[in-house]
Amino acid sequence: MSASSSTGVVLALVSAASFSVTGTFAHSLTDAGWTPGAAVAARVGCAAVILLVPALIALQGRWALLRRRLPTIAIYGLVTVAGCQVCYFNAISHLSVGVALLLEYLGIVLIVGYLWVRRGQRPRRLTVIGSVLALAGLALVIDLVGGVSLDPIGVLWALGGAVGLATYFMISGNTDDEVPPLVLAAGGMIVGALSLIALGAFGMLPMHATFGTVPFAGHRIGWWVPVAVVSLIGAALAYVAGIGAARRLGPRLASFLGLTEVVFAILVAWWLLGELPTGLQLAGGALILAGVVLVRLDEAPVRLPS
Repeated sequence: MSASSSTGVVLALVSAASFSVTGTFAHSLTDAGWTPGAAVAARVGCAAVILLVPALIALQGRWALLRRRLPTIAIYGLVTVAGCQVCYFNAISHLSVGVALLLEYLGIVLIVGYLWVRRGQRPRRLTVIGSVLALAGLALVIDLVGGVSLDPIGVLWALGGAVGLATYFMISGNTDDEVPPLVLAAGGMIVGALSLIALGAFGMLPMHATFGTVPFAGHRIGWWVPVAVVSLIGAALAYVAGIGAARRLGPRLASFLGLTEVVFAILVAWWLLGELPTGLQLAGGALILAGVVLVRLDEAPVRLPS
């Protein structure tokens, strides 16, 4: 494995681990009366503020480059930041969380299909087997058997989230893009935050927040603690690391490594909340990792005999 690929794998795992803390800490906000829309808007808005100065430094005054890439940044913010979040939260209002997650993560299949149709990168046997193993593992980790509901409206929202997820990896994995990851992430956060605020202002996304202490792991903590964690780690670090990973690994492998987010989420809940993973969840995690390994082997260049 090359140094660039190794760095990409590390960044992908950092991104997945960072994304995984969001659910645990955001849950404390919703338990205190925050609507999901308010929690997401706070997460994205604060991340935009955190990334603004580093992004300006990384841009190095290349305003012409920024102007040329504004359409891509706008799509990134609207589709992958705001759109994906709105689709997911609408999906779980009609479906069980497990079904919604499984349908959203079909985005990795959309990426494989897109690369086949548009770029002629036909998936080989290992990628197909890896896809099946990874999705089967995901179903076990999220306890899909626990309550299957297939409301058509919810399915459509969840598939919209899958499109957002696929778009995230495709844009992030564009190696020809000269825009630094910090700039792309910050621009996307700004666009996403403004979009979410606009949806809230027009009453299309319920916005309510409480400012006081919130419950977390049997204690009361200030509301700003989970907001800071989900903004700095669960958004700013997660998105920047994810873009860096996708540019080194390509969208297909990076998206499969992104599946480890659900494994990390189980470990975070175990560590912070004492929620022990079940045997099926551990088996599912092993299947996800096996699927990722197979896709990684398929991505490796074939060495011809001399």
